[in-house]
Amino acid sequence: MTDRTGIAGTAAAETDPGTSLSGRPLRADARRNRARVLRAARDLFAADGLSVPLDEIARRAGVGAGTVHRHFPTKEALFAAVVVDQVEQLVADAATYATNADSREALLAMLARMLAEGIESRPLKAALAGTDFDLRTAAPDVAARLRETLHDLLQRAQRDRAVRGDIDVDDLFALLAGAFATLRHADAEGAPDRFARLNAVLFDGLRAPR
Repeated sequence: MTDRTGIAGTAAAETDPGTSLSGRPLRADARRNRARVLRAARDLFAADGLSVPLDEIARRAGVGAGTVHRHFPTKEALFAAVVVDQVEQLVADAATYATNADSREALLAMLARMLAEGIESRPLKAALAGTDFDLRTAAPDVAARLRETLHDLLQRAQRDRAVRGDIDVDDLFALLAGAFATLRHADAEGAPDRFARLNAVLFDGLRAPR
């Protein structure tokens, strides 16, 4: 996989889905093609990372290779756009968790979603765990919104004394990174419940001491 600097360095210009590389607004058909490329790339990168050929992404999206290159000049730029799209969706969905009256359950639901999505997607896991992809460099605004979302959920739970008060957002990201390393064998044959069991161990550790 390309190193962290290489991926992040190509991402910043390709985070706005409504504009072309030149900054001009995209036509409706171009926006649709871009969305199709992102969906195809998300599915293929999830399983194989950057080893997926751009031609295969174009084929899966039902567009020509030239269309892919017009929107994403390099595979790294496409990888970065997939990550940003997934993180933005996580942040948007967090609003649902924030409505939960149980502040601890709200925080745990968000963390569980991040873990589950990361296990399914190599690009997202790379961003959340801080391996091979630096979200703060590639898309600082998106990274800041994700941190703010987790910070708000954590603080609310801490005010309710529902989770331990001696942790911060950096600790949560460190726990996520460790969990990804631990859960990489979660779907191994013969252990279908391992993901849920290890999730429970992680979340139990967040409980406020009695």
